[in-house]
Amino acid sequence: MVPHMTIYQQTTFLTSAAKLRQSPPDTGYEIAFAGRSNAGKSSAINALCGQKALARTSRTPGRTQLLNFFTLDEQRRLVDLPGYGYAKVAESVKRDWQGALADYLEQRQCLCGLILVMDSRHPLKPYDVQMLEWANQLPLRVHILLTKVDKLNRQESAQALEAVEDALKEFSVDFSAQLFSSTKKWGLDQARDQLNQWLAMPTHV
Repeated sequence: MVPHMTIYQQTTFLTSAAKLRQSPPDTGYEIAFAGRSNAGKSSAINALCGQKALARTSRTPGRTQLLNFFTLDEQRRLVDLPGYGYAKVAESVKRDWQGALADYLEQRQCLCGLILVMDSRHPLKPYDVQMLEWANQLPLRVHILLTKVDKLNRQESAQALEAVEDALKEFSVDFSAQLFSSTKKWGLDQARDQLNQWLAMPTHV
């Protein structure tokens, strides 16, 4: 088995899809990343994979309007879902990509977990809660990355995590949360361990 850090470093872009039917074959294991457009989703993917430009980051939130697939190996993929709640685009365009996101989450059989990215300074916004409720109904496992904790002090970080963990008690499926910083590389090992569990890879090497 390939050491878990190496396999993430080898992650490559596979394809983009505007509709679910344009996605790669529905086999193997897939983990999707979702979050508000300015929460640091693409930066988190890049940090977890030890790459600077795997997932495209932009100074204009909301640029991710497609389902972007990245391959770890023949059986395992990461998926960058369209960002929500911010983008300044036409309502018709927004409906199209929100529809693609809904189809993906509800119909993708190989989806084994959702990484939900939230800005630790502003967690649990209405769209975030809506995503949790949606995942709870499916049901779908969720692990929350509370990003940008380098912008908080230790007490503020602890309070943010506690508030989110308290909110998760309302849900019945497998939800968890952690602190994370793409800039400082904080929380990478914990997040990768969660990915490894869902992707059926060894947690420790």
